[in-house]
Amino acid sequence: MKTESVKANADIEISAKDSNQSDLALDSLAVDIAVHDVERRGSAKPYGICRENLRSSGQGGGRDELRHELVILSKDPGIREVLTRMFETADYAVLAFDRSAEAIEAVRSRADLLLLDTTANGTAIPEMLASMRNVPAAERIPIIFLVGERGAERAAALNLGADDVILPSWDGVELLARVRAQLLKQRAEQRLRERVRVAEEGQEIARTAFETLAVTEKMTSDAYPLARQLKLGVAAVFAAVIVMIGAYFLFVRSARHQTRNLHSAIAQLAGDAQGRHDLVNRARELHQKQGAALVAGQIAELQMQAINLKSMIPVAERDSTEIAILQKQLASTNARLKRIEDNANAVEHVIANAERSVCLLHVSVGFRETESGRWLRYAGLDPQGEPILDNDGLPSVTVEGNGPQVQIDIFATGFLAGPQGRVVTNRHVAEPWWDQLGSVRLEGFQPDVSAIHAYFPGDPRAFHAQVLDTSKDVDLATVRVDLQDLKPPVLAIDSSNGAAAPGEPVILMGYATGLDAVLARADEASVQEIAEASGGDVSRMLDELARRNLIRPIVTQGHIEDVLPDKILFDAQTTSGGSGGPLFNQEGKVIGVTYAVLRGFAGPSFGIPIRFSQLLLSNSRP
Repeated sequence: MKTESVKANADIEISAKDSNQSDLALDSLAVDIAVHDVERRGSAKPYGICRENLRSSGQGGGRDELRHELVILSKDPGIREVLTRMFETADYAVLAFDRSAEAIEAVRSRADLLLLDTTANGTAIPEMLASMRNVPAAERIPIIFLVGERGAERAAALNLGADDVILPSWDGVELLARVRAQLLKQRAEQRLRERVRVAEEGQEIARTAFETLAVTEKMTSDAYPLARQLKLGVAAVFAAVIVMIGAYFLFVRSARHQTRNLHSAIAQLAGDAQGRHDLVNRARELHQKQGAALVAGQIAELQMQAINLKSMIPVAERDSTEIAILQKQLASTNARLKRIEDNANAVEHVIANAERSVCLLHVSVGFRETESGRWLRYAGLDPQGEPILDNDGLPSVTVEGNGPQVQIDIFATGFLAGPQGRVVTNRHVAEPWWDQLGSVRLEGFQPDVSAIHAYFPGDPRAFHAQVLDTSKDVDLATVRVDLQDLKPPVLAIDSSNGAAAPGEPVILMGYATGLDAVLARADEASVQEIAEASGGDVSRMLDELARRNLIRPIVTQGHIEDVLPDKILFDAQTTSGGSGGPLFNQEGKVIGVTYAVLRGFAGPSFGIPIRFSQLLLSNSRP
């Protein structure tokens, strides 16, 4: 999710000093107002705003259903001016008054929220609230009190009927968040009241049906045939009412179940997100792991294994069985070491010719509401850029407003295999819900790719990509990348049936571990700098890594262990994020596409013979 900082008009700090009045007196506060510029996240703009303007341009008429209306009551003109400017900047309609009678009239006219400055409005507050609460249209309007620092003042405000209280030390972001929370709570209560109303109407219909049935029973003594018909009719009506009531309660139960599942899935997504501190730690850990995966690291690791095995043979003493096992392991290790050292020149040749054509794919997956097609979004962000939480401690989400989308970031590999930017990768990359989303399922929402971007080594740009075709038989897909003026070479392909044979050496390229591995190329100070500058936004982080020329594929080598009709098993090390990576022979031709790996650089790995991509490349539209 992307967040950009913009300037709000003002951040308001209100400090109140109480006089020598009693603890419950709310009319004895002196107010100092200091207005400061504050940075506010652009995507933290109030979301879910769906109602507006009580009075349209002073000419009466209907309300604009796109904005909420706030009523501000304060005797201090400075407070009224600053609050009005701040809320109007946040896209609220604002009516500000210094007289309680005018504020009461505005609230009676179906305003959405009352912001009451108790530090300046004094003893008229209880009478004003009593007058307002006697109006049915206004009795459920949320009220936020601006009070002093003392606990007694806050307690008095709550006793008078406040839904929330704000201390003099609040800032603009906090006040906006509290207003949004009250409006969301009000909306939920309205929905609940509507459902209760429907249930009560159902009960009334049922009661009427029973009364009608009783009257019908009485009529049977005078007119049996007519009574029989009436009974049948009433029974039919009664049955219809029962069905309606049952359907309603089933709907309520289903809605509650859907809400619980939605919150659970959102919590899972939030738990999977990595914070800045986590990114730095993971990048530090991967320095060592990633080095072992590279060709030079593999050679050093095998040399150390050979030394350890040699030292263990004398210790085995007279145990001939153990000595034989150790000697066999040593011979196997030395043989593999020799093969890798002999293939070093071939690896360098492949890297020089193919690296520029192997790209990192960043796939952003969002969730659309099944009925409306609207994106699922976070209701807002706090000052740290994290989603605002509800009363249960879960991220607050909505399909309204323009908040940051709820999304999953997926990293994989692709390679240029055809003209006009045609890139081959896996189907579970192009359509992550096919295999990759696992247990993440949002009831009532459909996963959808919101964006795909490709990053090529040596170029600082993020190239837009779109899915062209997916295979119905194997885990392969093609995407088209808008390369603009970039001209990486199209990789050579060996699609013959004998392209892969057991025992043959192979070279693998890919972005194993995705973003973590790319960050691991930078020093720890640079990782910290990139994480803080991006605010945790993945796209901005990748843009900065590309600008620093740190996006390059990891290269490993190994040998083919087995070949099946639709699979190649090999021991070249890789892990998640390497999906879609090309598998080369020593001649530098692609013979397979990685599609399944074991996490943690543990083999074996699995590839799909490249010949299965030929139909996709020929069918892909230009």
